Amino acid sequence: MLTLIRGAGDIASGIALRLCRAGFRVVMTEIARPTTIRRTVAFSDAVINGEQTVEDVTARLAGSCEEALQLLDQCQVSVLVDPDCNCLSELKPDALVDAILAKRNLGTAMTDAPIVVGVGPGFTAGVDCHAVVETMRGHTLGRVYYEGSALPNTNVPGLIGGFAGERVLRAPADGVFLSARHIGDHVDVGETVGSVAGVPMCATISGVLRGLLADGVKVRQGMKAGDVDPRGEAEYCRLVSDKALSVAGGVLEAILHFEALDHGK
Repeated sequence: MLTLIRGAGDIASGIALRLCRAGFRVVMTEIARPTTIRRTVAFSDAVINGEQTVEDVTARLAGSCEEALQLLDQCQVSVLVDPDCNCLSELKPDALVDAILAKRNLGTAMTDAPIVVGVGPGFTAGVDCHAVVETMRGHTLGRVYYEGSALPNTNVPGLIGGFAGERVLRAPADGVFLSARHIGDHVDVGETVGSVAGVPMCATISGVLRGLLADGVKVRQGMKAGDVDPRGEAEYCRLVSDKALSVAGGVLEAILHFEALDHGK
């Protein structure tokens, strides 16, 4: 079953990982200069490096739809630079998953594929997609809505290790981001982990640097540029998160639900 996933960030990559392990063929789309933070667990880095492995699944960058399908015979995931999802008409996927996490619908329609799943707020099941999967941490994380929408965005990161918004590092100015440390490094509060236009971006709490923008990404002041995990476990940086796997489970449920309905006709 061919599934097209819009977006290749850490949540989208958790979805791809779970679908691949369940036997799905997966193609992902991404922008030309990804702004992913948790790059060690995101297939978006294939755009930069040509190839990216997350846990036991490898993705490779494709230059065309034809190449994307051919690569699936050599690796588990292929990635296309195609922010507008122009590949949709050529690939004709069995299922489309919008996991851009833009907090709004950027053009996905329920007619795009036999099964269309929206991830997070911005979608309404039965209107612009067949199902919506909850992304808000809490009791309903990963739940599938076959009617209605996910919870609205609060702009407050989920609680990890007793910290929420304090975990997030934000660009201190407009300009081009340059890193001073690496994902997986231990950092102390106040330590410089990157800079923009000569202005330092400092850790707001102590812990392991779980996510950091790639060098050369253009940012605006206040944009999310890093993430510190106060739990201090460096190995977590290379494991797909509990949130990503929970959302991925919801996507897998939704696709199998509609596939079963179709087979039952």
